[in-house]
Amino acid sequence: MRQPRWRTLVVLLVGLVAGLTVATGTAGAVEPGRHTYTGTLNGADYRVETPQHWNGTLILFSHGYVPEGVPIPPGIPLANRAETEQWLLDHGYALAGSDFRGRVGMVAKEALEDQIALLDWFDATIGKPRRTIASGFSMGGGIATRLAERNPGRFDGVLAISGQQDVQATMNRGLDVTFAVRTLLTDDQRLELVKAVDPGHSVQVLQRAVQQALTTPAGRAKLALIGAIGGLSGWASAHQPQPTDLVERIRQQEWWIESAYIATLGPQGRLDLERRAGGNPSFNVGVDYAGELARSGQRDLVEQAYRAAGADVRDDLRRLADAPRVTPDPQALWWMYRFGVTAGTTPTPVVTLHGVAEGIVASDARWYGEQVRLAGHPDRLRQLYVGRGDHGPFSAADEILALQTLLDRVETGTWPDTSPNTLNTRAATFTPQQQTVFDIFTATDQIQPPAFTGQQPPRALRPSL
Repeated sequence: MRQPRWRTLVVLLVGLVAGLTVATGTAGAVEPGRHTYTGTLNGADYRVETPQHWNGTLILFSHGYVPEGVPIPPGIPLANRAETEQWLLDHGYALAGSDFRGRVGMVAKEALEDQIALLDWFDATIGKPRRTIASGFSMGGGIATRLAERNPGRFDGVLAISGQQDVQATMNRGLDVTFAVRTLLTDDQRLELVKAVDPGHSVQVLQRAVQQALTTPAGRAKLALIGAIGGLSGWASAHQPQPTDLVERIRQQEWWIESAYIATLGPQGRLDLERRAGGNPSFNVGVDYAGELARSGQRDLVEQAYRAAGADVRDDLRRLADAPRVTPDPQALWWMYRFGVTAGTTPTPVVTLHGVAEGIVASDARWYGEQVRLAGHPDRLRQLYVGRGDHGPFSAADEILALQTLLDRVETGTWPDTSPNTLNTRAATFTPQQQTVFDIFTATDQIQPPAFTGQQPPRALRPSL
């Protein structure tokens, strides 16, 4: 059974880890052995775990986005999966993570400050690590990357798990999606998409329109077009193979349209970002949606859907071209580039771990690789892909192998063998629980076979740089 959309997205965006039940300590005199330290620094809660025998390496983990207005998951995650956290502690790694001031919303600026404050606390209280690795999931993956870029002397490597490296592109993609839903599926072309006075009303109207569209061939054709210009894959399940049936592919695209870009990052979700940024950073002025469709790699799906509906996609492309566009607020655009867009300078080695059909971060990994080739050191980057749908469709085995790949590079100066066959063989040696993957549709865990692949996602349609 499909779970409430807000609940599933919160689990996905924040990460899947559950807190460990261990004794809690306080900052002060540190004794050898296994300890938990919790407290507050400058208004941000933190959690630190030290192992029985510390190997000198600290993993500083940045959690993902927590949408406003939904129940906040308990605990501060220190890895993407609870099994990963336990494995790291069992193997001598110290773990730390801030909850960031406010925790909820696009806390990109606060996270960069709060994680460094926690690192300072760790150095002064526990001891200076021999190696410090910045890790993170989703929004936190981008934060981890930018932490190393802005504090190169403090970090030795980065693991970005489904890292959102280009938040500006994500929000522009969200605007493209809601703009297209409003234009093609509603009668209210004045419906507020940004800086909404009544965002709840906008969300309800957009959701109803999408749900109704899914029930007819003509509506599904429009949804396929909306998904294509948003760069959204028709594969959302981490447990099932990529669908081939036309209706099912569109249904899985519709999940991302409604769950991610209307319910979570739509008019209601934008309020938090707009408060922080000082206005609306998103725009679609000058965007050629016919060109977006051609570059999306999904033209065949769209044409198949329009043939099934007996309609012509050119009619809807003209409607999109004629609709009034949205302009950004300059100060908000500056804020977004300052705190939400990764430069790609790679002052340290970086490993990225992505699914090939990520519904939220879409093509961020491929875009980041292109940025590194322009602005950084390509020899310091290794990008790993898993052949599953979903956002962050990883087992603990996947996460641990990505981290081991990074640590090998940090320690030896050379990359180990990361061919899919090698990684899949190694992943199969982990316990069944460590090969468990979360699925978006059922909100359940299930053991999945190793799925590392050499496939890449398509290029970003509207990158920021």
